[in-house]
Amino acid sequence: MPELSDASPEGEQPRSIRLTDPRALRAYAHPLRMSLVGLLRGNGPFTATRAAELTGESVASCSYHLRILAKYGLVEEAPGGRGREKPWRATARYTEWPEYSEDATVAEAADALGAAVAERYFERVTRAMEKRHRLPREWREAEEFGDLLLHLTPEELTGLGERIDELLRPYEARTSDPSLRPEGARPVTVLRIAYLDQDVPDSEEE
Repeated sequence: MPELSDASPEGEQPRSIRLTDPRALRAYAHPLRMSLVGLLRGNGPFTATRAAELTGESVASCSYHLRILAKYGLVEEAPGGRGREKPWRATARYTEWPEYSEDATVAEAADALGAAVAERYFERVTRAMEKRHRLPREWREAEEFGDLLLHLTPEELTGLGERIDELLRPYEARTSDPSLRPEGARPVTVLRIAYLDQDVPDSEEE
């Protein structure tokens, strides 16, 4: 995952929160909890009642899962409101976790979370494809669906990720500050997945 950013100025939301506790990793792997954090990052703050409207779940369920997320530092109470009408907000724009750990418990929980996130990614991609026929021509032509096989060293793959970070970083602030969005800007999810493809024959291993 990308390196945790430096401390943000007072009052500004941190760029990332890093989970290393196996209990936190397992807690975040719940589909509704990932959805709630994502919605708060893009549409928050909001109450458990609003969360229920956005997710189709019950208010009681959303309230419970928001409290679990707060326990592990992923969300927090925002000013104002009371009881179930108290608003919640995300504590950071992104979530990070270890890609590798000598601790088997951490590694297992991190891998399980990675698998849950990947499953959620592709569920969302499938829904986007099902609704794609509704889009105007300019959006259909602008969207990207494809893959590319490269031969890279670990160092080159790391460098590629850093360059992609640099390319995307100027657009990040638009999520939390609508005034920065130009006319016609709409929410676009960019998936970043790069993995060593063990199903492709490697000449060096033959």
